[in-house]
Amino acid sequence: QVQLVESGGGLVQAGGSLRLSCAASGRTLSSYAMGWFRQAPGKGREFVSAISRSGISTKYADSVKGRFTISRDNVKKTMYLQMNSLKPEDTAVYWCAAEPKSWGDASRSDLYDYWGQGTQVTVSS
Repeated sequence: QVQLVESGGGLVQAGGSLRLSCAASGRTLSSYAMGWFRQAPGKGREFVSAISRSGISTKYADSVKGRFTISRDNVKKTMYLQMNSLKPEDTAVYWCAAEPKSWGDASRSDLYDYWGQGTQVTVSS
């Protein structure tokens, strides 16, 4: 079993930055890939980014490439999402997730086994 807790959300002006954290407990962090997803009001949940077990491989949605950076510290059992140059359209609830069925499935929210409770990110214009 894996338990995930997000933190770091909040209100920021457009162009600003936030860093989300996802603290994991349970199994060894390095045993599973992880990802970030978000859901804006009135929209479906969408993929943001994913990171492999070792942290060597990453994936990003086109909408966040060049602005967001995913990373992980397996010793601290924490994953991060550094979000820079934030835009109002980044406003959403952000979730971290763990253990997709395969690395190839890392962008599919329906194939993750574990989820955090979500954290709100609001970007004002």
